[in-house]
Amino acid sequence: MRLLACCYNDPEMQIDPDAVYPIRADCRDDAPKTRFKPRPGLTLSPKRWKLLHNEEGVLDIAGMIKRVQRGGVHPTIKGEVWEFLLGCYDPKSTTEQRNQLRQQRRLEYEKLKTKCREMDTTVGSGRVITMPVITEDGQPIEDPNSVGSEQQTSGAPLSKEVIQWKLTLHQIGLDVNRTDRVLVYYESQANLARLWDILSVYSWVDKDIGYCQGMSDLCSPISIILEHEADAFWCFERLMRRVRGNFISTSTSIGVRAQLTTLSTIMKSVDPKLHEHLENLDGGEYLFAFRMLMVLFRREFSFVDTMYLWELMWSMEYNPNLFSMLESDSGTSRASTKDESILRQCGKFERKILQAAKKDEEIPLSVFVVASVLEARNKKLLGEAKGLDDVVKILNEITGSLDAKKACREALQIHEKYLNTVKA
Repeated sequence: MRLLACCYNDPEMQIDPDAVYPIRADCRDDAPKTRFKPRPGLTLSPKRWKLLHNEEGVLDIAGMIKRVQRGGVHPTIKGEVWEFLLGCYDPKSTTEQRNQLRQQRRLEYEKLKTKCREMDTTVGSGRVITMPVITEDGQPIEDPNSVGSEQQTSGAPLSKEVIQWKLTLHQIGLDVNRTDRVLVYYESQANLARLWDILSVYSWVDKDIGYCQGMSDLCSPISIILEHEADAFWCFERLMRRVRGNFISTSTSIGVRAQLTTLSTIMKSVDPKLHEHLENLDGGEYLFAFRMLMVLFRREFSFVDTMYLWELMWSMEYNPNLFSMLESDSGTSRASTKDESILRQCGKFERKILQAAKKDEEIPLSVFVVASVLEARNKKLLGEAKGLDDVVKILNEITGSLDAKKACREALQIHEKYLNTVKA
């Protein structure tokens, strides 16, 4: 009893997450309420995090995954834990090995940022571009206020890659100025500029995707929780490897449409009645769920609860080989295994997929979370939705009322039901 009382009186576990990520006073009434609170014995605490490392700093990955799945991550250690969850570091690495890799990456980021600064000196200046700086044929656009991009002075023609990159800079700025503005954190121009710099450098690095709307929503929490800008960049780069397919667009389709098609297949299997109802309302393509998947529920949850949902999903999808797969550029494709030592280190969702031995099963947990949200509103959708506008209205009502852990738990149940249906 004394140990239990001690645990519940632990100051670490009594912290208010909203105090760590404060909301501006003028936005508190409209911002979604936070449901997540660190819970003793469930949430991964700073003390437990230290105990999960041996003397050399090697992490007990199975212990970490188990604790995160049960209750998320304490606000003060999110950055460190997310780097593991997103595959920035090998769980078998020592503290010294991670420090060396971290230093290498910081130097690499500085080189990338320097290259971007050579192309546009706004990068790293503490400013944010919100007006076009170049025409589509590469001609500079003068800023009448002389605040913004400083153009190259060499007069040499710009390459198509540079033109393409510079065309995105003002769009990044516009989105950055709209991202998480309810947070006190973004009252600081330096913090806005930091987010803009990370996204601008990423846009140059990933030339096939560049920058797309929604990326600022995904990058913002990472930029906030990781103190060093380079660490935040590489953590975001790892996240983008998971979701970049959502941003690939062609003349006929947008990447996230593939997940919406999969969602339709899942709902048809696990709840044919609701699926038929949505189809009759011309909602069979599930476009009303586009935003949920594109920005991973940033609009449906508070800032704190979104981070809680993300770490729950990443812990449930975790594979101990994630780091090596990313480092070898083999993507995150799964390989079925019956190796119990590997399975013990996997998250609940990943373990089920590996045990199912379906190599073509590449559906992310987020799709099943959307299915769980729809299932939770089953009666309301069937009884009240007479058109697509009603569907959108009913789903908009969930903002701030969703329970992240419950949504993930129900998503796992739907996944199990879907696998059984597919087998049948």
